[in-house]
Amino acid sequence: MEELLWETAEEIDLRVAKQFRNIRKRRNISQEELSVRSGVSYGSIKRFESSGKISFLSLTKLAMALDCVGEISDLFCSVPYRDISEVILEND
Repeated sequence: MEELLWETAEEIDLRVAKQFRNIRKRRNISQEELSVRSGVSYGSIKRFESSGKISFLSLTKLAMALDCVGEISDLFCSVPYRDISEVILEND
Protein backbone atom coordinates (compact mmCIF):
# COMPACT_ATOMS: atom_id res chain seq x y z
CA MET A 1 0.00 0.00 0.00
CA GLU A 2 1.33 3.43 -0.92
CA GLU A 3 1.93 6.07 1.72
CA LEU A 4 -0.41 9.05 1.52
CA LEU A 5 1.11 12.52 1.32
CA TRP A 6 -0.56 15.10 3.50
CA GLU A 7 1.60 18.00 2.37
CA THR A 8 1.85 19.68 -0.98
CA ALA A 9 5.22 20.16 -2.65
CA GLU A 10 5.02 23.85 -1.76
CA GLU A 11 4.39 23.05 1.92
CA ILE A 12 7.38 20.70 2.00
CA ASP A 13 9.57 23.38 0.38
CA LEU A 14 8.47 25.92 3.00
CA ARG A 15 9.16 23.48 5.82
CA VAL A 16 12.67 22.83 4.48
CA ALA A 17 13.26 26.59 4.14
CA LYS A 18 12.14 27.15 7.74
CA GLN A 19 14.46 24.40 8.99
CA PHE A 20 17.29 25.92 6.97
CA ARG A 21 16.59 29.41 8.37
CA ASN A 22 16.60 28.01 11.91
CA ILE A 23 20.03 26.43 11.35
CA ARG A 24 21.39 29.68 9.87
CA LYS A 25 20.11 31.70 12.83
CA ARG A 26 21.33 29.12 15.35
CA ARG A 27 24.81 29.48 13.86
CA ASN A 28 24.45 33.27 14.08
CA ILE A 29 25.05 33.86 10.36
CA SER A 30 23.24 36.66 8.55
CA GLN A 31 21.78 36.18 5.10
CA GLU A 32 24.40 38.61 3.78
CA GLU A 33 27.27 36.69 5.35
CA LEU A 34 25.89 33.39 4.08
CA SER A 35 25.73 34.88 0.60
CA VAL A 36 29.44 35.69 0.74
CA ARG A 37 30.36 32.28 2.19
CA SER A 38 28.28 30.29 -0.28
CA GLY A 39 28.44 32.31 -3.48
CA VAL A 40 24.61 32.28 -3.61
CA SER A 41 23.08 35.72 -4.10
CA TYR A 42 21.50 37.48 -1.14
CA GLY A 43 18.26 37.73 -3.11
CA SER A 44 18.18 33.97 -3.68
CA ILE A 45 18.69 33.30 0.03
CA LYS A 46 15.99 35.80 0.97
CA ARG A 47 13.57 34.29 -1.57
CA PHE A 48 14.35 30.75 -0.40
CA GLU A 49 13.70 31.53 3.24
CA SER A 50 10.41 33.28 2.47
CA SER A 51 9.03 31.08 -0.31
CA GLY A 52 10.99 27.81 -0.30
CA LYS A 53 12.03 28.37 -3.92
CA ILE A 54 15.70 27.73 -4.80
CA SER A 55 17.72 25.75 -7.31
CA PHE A 56 19.15 22.47 -6.13
CA LEU A 57 22.68 23.70 -6.90
CA SER A 58 22.16 26.78 -4.73
CA LEU A 59 20.68 24.67 -1.94
CA THR A 60 23.76 22.45 -2.06
CA LYS A 61 26.06 25.49 -1.88
CA LEU A 62 24.14 26.82 1.12
CA ALA A 63 24.30 23.44 2.84
CA MET A 64 28.06 23.35 2.28
CA ALA A 65 28.45 26.86 3.75
CA LEU A 66 26.48 25.82 6.84
CA ASP A 67 28.38 22.53 7.15
CA CYS A 68 25.21 20.53 6.46
CA VAL A 69 26.31 18.86 3.23
CA GLY A 70 25.70 15.40 4.70
CA GLU A 71 21.98 16.06 4.73
CA ILE A 72 22.07 16.80 0.98
CA SER A 73 24.43 13.92 0.18
CA ASP A 74 22.23 11.46 2.08
CA LEU A 75 19.06 12.47 0.25
CA PHE A 76 17.33 9.35 -1.09
CA CYS A 77 19.93 7.04 0.52
CA SER A 78 17.55 5.22 2.83
CA VAL A 79 14.58 4.75 0.52
CA PRO A 80 13.37 1.19 1.06
CA TYR A 81 12.67 -1.16 -1.81
CA ARG A 82 8.98 -1.56 -2.54
CA ASP A 83 9.37 -5.05 -3.97
CA ILE A 84 11.93 -7.53 -5.34
CA SER A 85 11.67 -6.17 -8.86
CA GLU A 86 13.25 -2.90 -7.70
CA VAL A 87 16.22 -4.82 -6.28
CA ILE A 88 16.65 -6.65 -9.57
CA LEU A 89 16.35 -3.47 -11.67
CA GLU A 90 18.86 -1.59 -9.50
CA ASN A 91 21.48 -4.30 -9.89
CA ASP A 92 21.22 -4.47 -13.70
